[in-house]
Amino acid sequence: SLTSRTGPLKRRQKGVASWYLDRKTASGEPYSRHAMTAAHRTLPFGTVVKVKNLENGREAVVRITDRGPYIRGRVIDLSEAAAREIGIFYDGVASVEIIVLGNPQIN
Repeated sequence: SLTSRTGPLKRRQKGVASWYLDRKTASGEPYSRHAMTAAHRTLPFGTVVKVKNLENGREAVVRITDRGPYIRGRVIDLSEAAAREIGIFYDGVASVEIIVLGNPQIN
């Protein structure tokens, strides 16, 4: 079964999403603002999650490639492409639900 750095993995999580610009990722994978990627504090690198914007219903599927966000109350940092996909590019943040779809490196 899939586990995080803090124990058994929660398959669903709600909180606030934000998005971020170019920086070196914790996984070592180059960041691309055009890629559907995200940062999460505990999910294993390579984990694929669906992020649903609870304010407009838009969804995006992203792969975890980085650690963060480091701002209290936020649960995921999205790439620019993913932020645009779920409609938070201009507002910067939104309430979301994260649903773990799996990890091809583990499953």
